[in-house]
Amino acid sequence: MSKKEDERLRLGKANYLLLLVGAIVLILGYVIMSLNEITVSPLILMLAYAIIIPFALLWQPKRNK
Repeated sequence: MSKKEDERLRLGKANYLLLLVGAIVLILGYVIMSLNEITVSPLILMLAYAIIIPFALLWQPKRNK
C-alpha cells in the first residue's frame, strides 16, 4: 500500500467511538420504529445515517508532528 492510502484508511480511537455512538443511535431508532413512533424514528435514523456515521468516517483529529 502506498503512504497516501495508508493515511486515508487510518481510523483513530475517536473515530471508532463515534462509530459506536452511531450504531447505538441506529439501534435506538429501529427500536423506536418498532414501537410505531413514525415521526421520531425517521429523524433519529437520518441523524445517524446522514450525520454521525459519515462524520465518524471522515473526521481526522489533529495530530502532533
